[in-house]
Amino acid sequence: MIETRGLLIVISGPSGSGKTSITKILRNIEPKLKFSISATTRAPRAGEVDGVDYYFFSEVEFQRRIEAGEFAEWAVYGNHRYGTLKKMVEDSLQSGNDILLEIEVQGATQLRKLYPDGVFIFILPPSQASLGERLRKRKTESEDDIRRRLLIAKSEISHINNYDYMVFNDDNQIEKAVENVKCIIAAAKCRVNESVLTQIKNEFILTCF
Repeated sequence: MIETRGLLIVISGPSGSGKTSITKILRNIEPKLKFSISATTRAPRAGEVDGVDYYFFSEVEFQRRIEAGEFAEWAVYGNHRYGTLKKMVEDSLQSGNDILLEIEVQGATQLRKLYPDGVFIFILPPSQASLGERLRKRKTESEDDIRRRLLIAKSEISHINNYDYMVFNDDNQIEKAVENVKCIIAAAKCRVNESVLTQIKNEFILTCF
């Protein structure tokens, strides 16, 4: 039997692109898909639970873990630090479970170096105007903060060539975006790689029928 290592799936996109909503839907409809919980130094938002939505660390604790080499990636975004714990990722992949990470562009760049066989997906809004409208509808930030996020979005989108796939999340059509992501994951799991080739050789080519 051919055994495969788990697949690392990265989803990125500017704030307001809908990447968090897409990720939550995938978690609900794909129970075998593991979700990597990020660590952050920002304060919890209303309804967020430590250890479920994020691991909420103090600046001191976050720095301690950086120095201990516990992060697969970490980055600064909006004056706060975010990171992915290395042990969580490796435990999942080695057990053959796919793991989904929702992270920013800086962190994705670091992970690309560690996991070149990963699948990197960028979520896009239909337009810049739509992105601004979505951010304002949330009513969680000032107009200055929204303008700052739009500038960050422009910078993030300029790095889209570092991703394998892009998915447009059109207004009121999130189900279509989720289906596109599911199709990408399914195709990626069928890719030929060195590990699979070695097992196929041992199973079918070097074995006498």
